[in-house]
Order: sequence, then structure tokens, then C-alpha cells
Amino acid sequence: MSGEPLHTTEDIRAADPLGADALLAAVPAMNADADAAALTVALRALVPDLDRAAEWSVGAALAAMRDLGILLGSLRRHGVQPLAVVPEALPVLELLGLRTDMVPRDTVHHYTTWNPAGPRRRSYTGHPAEVSLQEAVRTVLPGLGRALDDCERLARLEPYDPCFPVVLDRIARHLRAMVDSIDLTVARVSPEYFAVTLRPYFEEVEVGGRDYPGPAAAQVPLWAVDLTLWQCDRQDPAYDAFLRQSVPYAPPAWRAFHARHRGGVSAVSKLSAAVSWEGADRLPPSLTASAEALGRVLHLLKTFRARHHGLAREAYGEEVRRYEEGSAGARVALLRSVLDLTRENETMVRRTIGRRRPAGAPVGPSAA
Repeated sequence: MSGEPLHTTEDIRAADPLGADALLAAVPAMNADADAAALTVALRALVPDLDRAAEWSVGAALAAMRDLGILLGSLRRHGVQPLAVVPEALPVLELLGLRTDMVPRDTVHHYTTWNPAGPRRRSYTGHPAEVSLQEAVRTVLPGLGRALDDCERLARLEPYDPCFPVVLDRIARHLRAMVDSIDLTVARVSPEYFAVTLRPYFEEVEVGGRDYPGPAAAQVPLWAVDLTLWQCDRQDPAYDAFLRQSVPYAPPAWRAFHARHRGGVSAVSKLSAAVSWEGADRLPPSLTASAEALGRVLHLLKTFRARHHGLAREAYGEEVRRYEEGSAGARVALLRSVLDLTRENETMVRRTIGRRRPAGAPVGPSAA
């Protein structure tokens, strides 16, 4: 808000406005014992006075939502709707949502990026696999934020501009961490652990008559890159439904980005129009560089999504699954649909390059 000090990620991680450090350190043991009564007492003890909460900075309000959220998810995992047993938390959650301009529940940003590391880490189980999953997402989100800045620049450029491929290559560098993170997740988090142990903590919690899912990885706003590269001018009912569900869980800056760019002209469409207008057997160097750079980014997105789809398919396979849907309400079939859309756009760009080059000329790294 106007006049308040700026909050940084480190400020939020360091903040403990509820004095919750000691109590939350005991949450994994409470969950291991399925002690819903103790969790209820803990939530009731942490609910702050409304007037006190209204005085917090945005950063402190985000930290408070983070800490209350661990208890919300824990109670829900044990079959309890938290606000049914601690109704006094409702006005506080609603106030924190308004104060931070986010949904009145914790999100993946609270659970990972804004979560302190080390002994102050907030977690449901304290298990190394949960920590690995948190860290995998935590390493991705800063790069996505930087990619968002470059997507903003890309939206103002045309494929003939020499800056077009330069910006795309920067986006690719930011996104490479996503491929590394999914590899880390596959190596350290078994599908059985996620499906049986961790997934139940991400169940929906009812707040003010609406259901809000927990801090799911599906809330990671990769859609902002899709929007710029290929999605803003392409209708797809399944993906559009996914956006309607996911965008509200993003921080305000990400939602503002979506509002600015939906209905715009994507990079793929700009390139396609430029190539069609050129009408030559071989692209000029500027368009060739832009097409190859766009292909590289789409290839990275495809690689990440193929691995994510494989991981989700195992976690929601018949052998281990307890739920039909992912932790943000999305089915594995939706992941497959988005993977197919990404692959289609990459293939279209690669064919554009190949069609405009002499036979046998290299297509570039995106063909790998």
C-alpha cells in the first residue's frame, strides 16, 4: 500500500508476526500422530486479534498467511474443515487476503518462496522428500519472475528486431532451471510419497463459502510464458479453464501481466505472419535468428512438461493414487493437453525454419 516500506522475499521469510516459530516446529509430529485436536488448539492459539493484523505491513501479512496455512492444510489432511472448528480464523484470513491482494489462503508462493529455510522451515511432515519438493519449486520461481520481465519486453518487439532473439534466449536461460528442478524432483521425491503422504495436505479448504486448494505446484505461474509465446491469441477450452482456476492464485504483479497481455498477439503468431509476408525461399537472417530462438524456448517448455507429465502419471497411477485430480484440481489429461499444445507450437516453428531453408541446411538446437 501507498507509503508502506517495500517488502522483499527475505523480509517475508524472516518475519514471524504470529510468534509461530516454536509451535510450527511441532506440526510434523502432530501430523505424524494424526492429532487433529492438537492442531486445532495450535490454530486457535495463532489466530491474531483483527485490529493487530490490520496494522501489519504487506510482508508481515504474507508471512502470517504462510504460517496459518500450514495449519489449515494439516487439519484438512485429517478430515477437518479448519474454519468449522476455529471459526474466528475466517475474518483474519479474509483480512490477510485483502491486505496482500491475494486469495484468503496460502499458495505455492507462501509454501516455497516465502518460507524460511533451515530450522524455521514450515512444513507438513519435515520429511526430506517434502523439503526437496519445496526447494525444487523455490529455485524455479525467481527465474520465472525474471522471465516475466523479459516476456514483457518480448511483447513489444517484432521478429525482425535484432533484440527479439536476444530476449528469447534470456527467457530460455531463466527457464532452464525448471528442467533442472523437475529432474531433482524425480530423483528425490517418489510418486508414492507424493501421492500417499504429501498430496492429502493440499486438499481444498472452505473459506467464506468458497473452496480454495492448497499450495499446489500447478499454481507455479508458467502460464505467463505460454501467454507471451503462443497462448494469448489461441483459444483452447481446457487450457482456458486451467487459466481461470490458476491465475487468481498468482501474486498481484503476475495477475496484472495476464490482464495486460490476454488477447494480444503471441510471438508464434508474429513470426508466422512475418514469414508469410516474406514469401521467400529463404528467411532473412533476422527472422532465422528469431525463429531458432523461439524454437529453443518452446523446446525447453516441452521438455519440462514431458517430464512433469510423466511424474504426474506415476503419482496418479492406479497403483498409488488416492485422488483422481491433481492438487489444484487439474487432471493428468490436462497436463497432456498442454504438453501437446506446446509441442504443436514448437513443431510449427521448426517447420517454418526448415521450409524456408535449402535442403540439408541445419535447423538449429530446437530440432534436438
